Amino acid sequence: MAMDSSALRELARDLGVGTDYWGWDGNRRDVDDDTLRAVLAGLGTPVSGDEDIAAVRARRERSRWEETLPPVTVLRQDRESSVPVHVDHGEAVTATLELEDGGGRELAQIEDFTPPFELDGRLRGRARFELPADLPLGWHRIVAETGGHRHEADVVVTPARVTVHEGLGARRAFGLQAQLYSVRSPRSWGIGDLADMRDLAAISGARHGADFLLVNPLHASYPTSPIEPSPYLPTTRRFISALYLRIEDVPEHRQLPDHARQRIALLKKDVEGWNSRVDRLEREAVLDAKMDALEELFAVPRTPARQALLDAYREREGQGLEDFATWSAIAEQVRGAQDDLLEDLDPAVVEQARTELAERIEFHAWVQWLLDEQLSAAQAAARDAGMRIGIMHDLAVGVEQVGADAWRLQEVLAEGVTVGAPADQYNQQGQNWHQPPWHPQALRDASYKPWRDMLRSLMRHGGALRIDHVLGLFRLWWIPEGNEAADGTYVFYDHEAMIGVLALEAERSGTLVVGEDLGTFEPWVREYLSGRGILGTSILWFEYDEQGRPLRPESYRSLCMASVNTHDLPPTAGYLAGDHVTLRHQLGLLERPLAEEHEADAAGREEVLDLLRTEGLLTEDADIEQTVIALHRHLARTPSLLLGVSLVDCVGERRIQNQPGTDEEYANWRIPLADAELVTVSIDDIATDERTARLLAAVREGISRR
Repeated sequence: MAMDSSALRELARDLGVGTDYWGWDGNRRDVDDDTLRAVLAGLGTPVSGDEDIAAVRARRERSRWEETLPPVTVLRQDRESSVPVHVDHGEAVTATLELEDGGGRELAQIEDFTPPFELDGRLRGRARFELPADLPLGWHRIVAETGGHRHEADVVVTPARVTVHEGLGARRAFGLQAQLYSVRSPRSWGIGDLADMRDLAAISGARHGADFLLVNPLHASYPTSPIEPSPYLPTTRRFISALYLRIEDVPEHRQLPDHARQRIALLKKDVEGWNSRVDRLEREAVLDAKMDALEELFAVPRTPARQALLDAYREREGQGLEDFATWSAIAEQVRGAQDDLLEDLDPAVVEQARTELAERIEFHAWVQWLLDEQLSAAQAAARDAGMRIGIMHDLAVGVEQVGADAWRLQEVLAEGVTVGAPADQYNQQGQNWHQPPWHPQALRDASYKPWRDMLRSLMRHGGALRIDHVLGLFRLWWIPEGNEAADGTYVFYDHEAMIGVLALEAERSGTLVVGEDLGTFEPWVREYLSGRGILGTSILWFEYDEQGRPLRPESYRSLCMASVNTHDLPPTAGYLAGDHVTLRHQLGLLERPLAEEHEADAAGREEVLDLLRTEGLLTEDADIEQTVIALHRHLARTPSLLLGVSLVDCVGERRIQNQPGTDEEYANWRIPLADAELVTVSIDDIATDERTARLLAAVREGISRR
């Protein structure tokens, strides 16, 4: 079937699909027509010819007039807005707003001169009602009554900006950044857990004056082995991995009979030896041991008070928790034997499981409740230790293609496409993260409630939330199945709605929000995020002025979290040695000769170090530790509200935690915390580590001088 390329591209743009983009090298690239057709199919609008394009346009126009009310209206509290109501032409209509707190508002009708539309032989008209600027924050319902019928839809009133960060006052804050699983103690089960997080927060807050502890995403993976090591590729973003439970801190542990207590002690003994292992972390055996221990604890009768707390938790988390627990119960039954069942769960199988696996469903809901309790304890300890923010959680971009959220939220996820990133200077082949993206229209039709519910769960026990790739709330790089990572295009989202919901939930929960806004984007995006009170991210090595020179401290943004590095770069000691370039060469990720890459990378690092020398922070004969301290003193001179210090830099680690664009080629997300001599560093060591104390003292002194 013939297709006009220009008509295809115009339709794509109308549907929020980019037809060209600017690459990291400053060059504009056109998106291939085949890619556009595949992405449109992922949006539920397959087109193969001009007739299909015309049909899509007709359906879109028709659907606008068929709905009496839009499914959701998201507005800012400081701005007037309005909502359209479609009725048969000439029919009277009234509209009221039912407020979340039980109150109500009569809405005034305002003029709308839109001509009527002929729909199935009758004319449809459009009325419009005013939504004033003084509405209270919250999730409200608009009710339109016309022709004896009642129609309802959501109205979400969001704050103009998140103001939580203003509570810090004039005093800036610094904190640690850590990959929690890599940080163990003698009490760990081979993997860093929530008790370790609690202890690390207490030590860094009380001993060093830190105000926050940023940890990797704690999202759940599969309930059985094997499990995906990347914390950024979970099965759900709303619920937490049982891997992070501290078994001995579960209250029921004190009530165990002797034989059960001994069995748990033996389970721990089998894995606790790995606490000193320096080469590689082993998640699977640890998860298996903890799940066996949890079976023993689940058998302990709960007191009436404990049961009441569990019931309250299940009621609060609602159907989302029950669905996750149901999927988990099914997954542990079929994993390894009938994996194909998980790819397309039959509704009949799910309903049967809700009855036959009721006890296992309760078990998995109970595990989430235990995690919720330990998260609460960690945040309480952080605040008791003097932290003004406490735990900063991390939200991944997406989830596995086959998993709890992929099934539970399938109505609002796109099919036939995955999320990734175009080529950039650090991965010149692009990246495919193998995650299904939000479907923009389906998410709107669901009133953004899946997004809201996830945020509420994540914000419940933390003082801050970091959002990985926050630019994904504006646009995501969609890659059609079968395409290379670089052969995709951007799909745009209603950022006003997405960020509005984020701002509302953050303001209500008192959660400071940090967006990882690195990468290629339009300049206005950062300004918009800042205007909504969302902090950005500044990485020292990536900050340049308009002349391409390293950014001077005074020119940094104030509303951001600045740090020397990220988990996608080596620790600073390794970065200074060019370890990342050598590794990318070994993995075949470079498109230029190794010597040329090393030369360019070294030149960029030297420009930054030269700036430090002109500031009097660095001498020519400085060693690695002195250079790391100087880099952090440099950032302490910026006006950035938050300063993040990576735990790996505190102890002298050199190994990178994750090499983007790789899977099994490198031990991503499996590197235990160690020092420069590859000796394991535990949380107890950190409490008395002189190198850690020197770096954090330099940071604390530096920010106090501003």
